[in-house]
Amino acid sequence: MRILRAEGRAAAPWSNGGGVTREVAVQPPGSGWDTFAWRISLADVTRDGPYSPLPGVRRILTVVDGAGLELTVDGTTHLLPERYRPFAFPGGAATDSRLLDGHPVVNLNVMLREGRAAATVEMVRGSRRVWPAGDGAADGDRAPDHDRDPDEVMVVAVEGRTRLGPPGAHEARLERFDAALLTAPDAAAAALWTDGTAAVIALSVTAPGRS
Repeated sequence: MRILRAEGRAAAPWSNGGGVTREVAVQPPGSGWDTFAWRISLADVTRDGPYSPLPGVRRILTVVDGAGLELTVDGTTHLLPERYRPFAFPGGAATDSRLLDGHPVVNLNVMLREGRAAATVEMVRGSRRVWPAGDGAADGDRAPDHDRDPDEVMVVAVEGRTRLGPPGAHEARLERFDAALLTAPDAAAAALWTDGTAAVIALSVTAPGRS
């Protein structure tokens, strides 16, 4: 289990001045915008404006703080008035964002290189196994050509405190916006407890040339 603390994450300003992004993790580690398979980040959005186009990237956005967003994706308007509702859309689409009440929001962003990575995003309250989810449907998106078990599972504490570890033990404690990255076998053996809300992101990667 790899613990990724929120404290000390570098804030990268957006080119349009509308916010900053803090990277949580990227695969492969250290990869840039043109080479990542998946990338997970938290973004502080401070004003309305367009998103930078990302052709060939699938995005799953979840508002985790603030009153919500209105996204216009290729001319179609989508209201995201509630927190913790994952919304998937193509990164290459022309996308504009409007703050619903004019106040900043924080978004959890999952970016997936099409043909290389897939993910599901589920918002969890209470306690359960980290993976698989068991009963109940997950909110999120899984590309149909990558319908298989994950390679890794990330847990992000988006509200309150979250604890992870074997049943009956508390191996790791996550404060707000801390994260933990687990291999699939470790995730299957671990339990999750939260007094708020945690995001569980199941991630799979297909190596170049693999079908």
